Amino acid sequence: MKADIRVCSAWRDRHDRPVYTLGEVCPECGAATENAVPAPFSPEDHYGEYRRALKRRRRQ
Repeated sequence: MKADIRVCSAWRDRHDRPVYTLGEVCPECGAATENAVPAPFSPEDHYGEYRRALKRRRRQ
């Protein structure tokens, strides 16, 4: 799933704060934008097993 909100990929170098937009390019500097939300899955998810078990119990 792709989020609608995007952030300037070069904001650390060119801006003093993140620049969020809905477009493919930054409106302030013209750099490409990237997805602003982190991935929903992490291989280092230490509590995933417990969360999935709880979800299974709720469905029953």
